[in-house]
Amino acid sequence: MSSNNSKSGSAGKAKGLMTPGRLTVAAIGILGLIFIFENTRSTKIRLLIPEVTMPLWMALLLTGVIGALCGAYLIRRRK
Repeated sequence: MSSNNSKSGSAGKAKGLMTPGRLTVAAIGILGLIFIFENTRSTKIRLLIPEVTMPLWMALLLTGVIGALCGAYLIRRRK
């Protein structure tokens, strides 16, 4: 009986790692990275007054990181 319990225990742990929510977040993250790295041309970005030229992927990545940090701050603040 203990051998059956150990098999179901390890399967339960693996099943807990692959939840639908985590798979959805992983898929969105992968699609986001593909989108970012497909856009590699340089672009001019104006931030209030200064104008800088940088690769579009870097601007998109920075925007995503800033958005994630703002979201994490708001979620943490609610608790």
